[in-house]
Amino acid sequence: MVSSIQKEKAEKFLKYHLDNEILVLLNSWDTGSSKLIEACGYKAIATTSMGIAASLGYPDCQVIQLPELIEAVTGIVNGVQVPVTVDIEAGFGNNIDEITDSVKKIISAGIVGVNIEDSIDLNPILIDEMEFCERISAIRALSDSLGFHLVINARTDSFYTSAGSQREKLSESIKRGNKYLEAGADCIFVQPVWEKEMITTLVKEINAPINILSNPATGAGIPPSVRELQDLGVARLSLGSSLMKATLALIKKVADELSEKGTYNILLNSLTPLPDSALAYKMAIGLNKTRTADNMDSAKPGDNT
Repeated sequence: MVSSIQKEKAEKFLKYHLDNEILVLLNSWDTGSSKLIEACGYKAIATTSMGIAASLGYPDCQVIQLPELIEAVTGIVNGVQVPVTVDIEAGFGNNIDEITDSVKKIISAGIVGVNIEDSIDLNPILIDEMEFCERISAIRALSDSLGFHLVINARTDSFYTSAGSQREKLSESIKRGNKYLEAGADCIFVQPVWEKEMITTLVKEINAPINILSNPATGAGIPPSVRELQDLGVARLSLGSSLMKATLALIKKVADELSEKGTYNILLNSLTPLPDSALAYKMAIGLNKTRTADNMDSAKPGDNT
């Protein structure tokens, strides 16, 4: 049973992809990080599969069990007021029936969108494009049968896994992106692509909102800014696992300094100024909300960065 509130959030989330203003998503991994992101003024919450898995001590790539994922997602949905979309990787199933069953269970947690990808464990060979289209169509049919519009963000990993030149990978991404749109996807996610010329081509050649990953953790340099991506016509920007990795990296840096030098400089620097650290904690537990749900829609990309 999909509630009227869930339906309204789904409609709002879909609209964000069609607005002139780019949708900026910091990917969260638990209830606290989600509440903090919401309190910072972001219009929606998107999860990172790697982040949720790591928070439970698992590697990425569907090692986490579906009930564990649903428990984490339920906590996030119940902890925030904004729409929540979930990274379901390859769909948590080996066939269409299993995948739709998994998606139905995830929908029951109150989410309004999913991110599904056409690779399994980033293997060199992508899922056959027609088979992946059938998965998208099945998820869309499920959504329709429940009486609401689940926002499907279809990710193609052509640039990650396909052999050939960058031009060939671009061509494959465009071909798959348009096929996935026809199958029922709402947004096409292509990563990792940071070159402005390629992004411009993707926006022009794929007849759908485009999601670009901005993840400096890949080591490929600094990605285009939010404003630059919006000017290129990108509809949706996500950070993937980078925020989670930055948090874990800080813990390691503090631990290494303390064990090797017996000092606290990195920890103190990260806590400075102390009032900001205290405020972040309060925001993560819902004691201090800088913006209400009523004015979330007016948050601008420039306010978020």
